[in-house]
Amino acid sequence: MDLLKRTLAAIKPLDGEAMARAQARLDDLTKPPGSLGALESVARQLAGIRGEVPCRLTRKTHILMAGDHGVVAEGVSAFPQEVTAQMVLNFARGGAAINVLARHAGAELVLVDIGVAVELPDLPGLIKRKVASGTANLARGPAMTREQAVAALEVGIEVANEQVAAGSELLGIGEMGIGNTTPSTAIVAAFGGLPVEKITGRGTGIDDMRLQMKINAIRRGMEINRPDPTDPLDVLAKVGGLEIAGMAGVILAGAARRVPVVIDGFISGAAALVAVRLAPEARGYILASHLSEEPGHAAVLELLGMKPMLTMEMRLGEGTGAALGMTLVEAAVKIYHEMATFSQAGVSGALDG
Repeated sequence: MDLLKRTLAAIKPLDGEAMARAQARLDDLTKPPGSLGALESVARQLAGIRGEVPCRLTRKTHILMAGDHGVVAEGVSAFPQEVTAQMVLNFARGGAAINVLARHAGAELVLVDIGVAVELPDLPGLIKRKVASGTANLARGPAMTREQAVAALEVGIEVANEQVAAGSELLGIGEMGIGNTTPSTAIVAAFGGLPVEKITGRGTGIDDMRLQMKINAIRRGMEINRPDPTDPLDVLAKVGGLEIAGMAGVILAGAARRVPVVIDGFISGAAALVAVRLAPEARGYILASHLSEEPGHAAVLELLGMKPMLTMEMRLGEGTGAALGMTLVEAAVKIYHEMATFSQAGVSGALDG
């Protein structure tokens, strides 16, 4: 708990003066003001985070948290729980979508076993920080104890701190955990006061019968656990997940260390909600990569007050959208530093009046 408290205390507002300087340069580039949209917003946000827009991002790290969920016993997923461990093996071999896109983005992929139900072998790039062998069934009682939730948050903080200390200037987050759209939906419903049926999606592609089972499981979990939306740790512990907590910890560490964090879709969005409820100023350090096809993700972004950079009709998870988002962050940096100003290019500015 001490690490969490220290991290929360270290999170400060963005640098408004640096953002104003960045905006002035953006407005002087050879284009109509604001015409590069999100690329300009990202550059301005980077200035607020770093005190200036960096000339380049020398090291990027994508942190993928893996954990299992007891709620799969309610039939909420189209895939069996053992797929979580099998996919971690796939990640370690370099064969998954996130491996391809992390390579494309030039980002190192770091795997973290924060709560996989089985013991994993030693694997390349795998950090073993297991808090528990999966969560308990949230439809029957609390998913975690409060102490486990804090421990998982602190794992995320520790892993992020290690990466930043090693030179990472941009972090991305992703996850693997069969059944994890169920706790994510419960988190969003708890914080947003939203009807469960409106934000529950098909996750891995479940049919109508399993979708109703999923809705019922979330409703039972909300009724039994009664998560308190004014207490983020209570929500996280009662209806969350270990990998969700780990990703929230990465966001908090990034904010404390003034390093931007690119989030993925629905599940990492739920983690971002937890992080921002714990530390409202952390919002300024988050970059929303894309809009997921999961119906709850639009609600997450609305609650966070964020606009996604991309709409790609994706719903895979793993941090695939975050990896693509990293390439856009780099594009924003290059636009800021490599594009000529009106005076440099000898181009006339806009007419007055």
